[in-house]
Amino acid sequence: MANDNLIGIGLYTPADASRLLGVPAPKIIRWLRGYNKGDHEYQPLWKSQVELDDGHVYLGFRDLMEARIANKFISLGISAQRVRAAIQLASDIIGDTRPLSTNQFRTDGRSIFLRSIETNELGHEREQLLNLFKRQYEFAQIIEPLLKGIDFDDTGAPSTWWPVGKIKKILIDPKRSFGQPIDSDSSVPTAILAAAGRYQGVGNAAKVYGVSQSSITRAMDFETKMEFSAAA
Repeated sequence: MANDNLIGIGLYTPADASRLLGVPAPKIIRWLRGYNKGDHEYQPLWKSQVELDDGHVYLGFRDLMEARIANKFISLGISAQRVRAAIQLASDIIGDTRPLSTNQFRTDGRSIFLRSIETNELGHEREQLLNLFKRQYEFAQIIEPLLKGIDFDDTGAPSTWWPVGKIKKILIDPKRSFGQPIDSDSSVPTAILAAAGRYQGVGNAAKVYGVSQSSITRAMDFETKMEFSAAA
């Protein structure tokens, strides 16, 4: 995939995604590449948007959004392969190869997960999942916080993400700066503003980049938070 084809898609390494999502990079790589354990081969959860043919794993913006939802379900005790089965079923129903992060999954996801379960003769796996999603509102409580701060396009797909809320004016938009976090007022990447603020001082950095001092301090706070998340 040429760089020209990345416009509007976004480009993230697993380390970038780990910093933004708080998910370990090796786990993200396993989700997108699959892996072998003993004699068993585990397939990827979904196929990445980005293929650069250099042997490395990359994510697009939609992959980033999908990983947020997948990580939540896995953290609740649903196996990665069960999540993959739900993704495959939801892809057919919703008509999107990354269905977990769509607006439609907000309402259809519970039934999709239940339909993806293969029960044994005692029905243990199904009962476990029913206990998790025994009422629709409980599923909504899981999904709603993750979809907060996401803007959706007319198809119901995520288009932009405000990772710390719109009031902080930090935006992730795959159409701008290859999807890196930016100050929404100036479109300058937060990493640049934060570095300038640290080395030049908030006031001088604001003058150099033609932004408010608040933009500098917000960028510094955000980047510090991301660094702490990656180190945790």
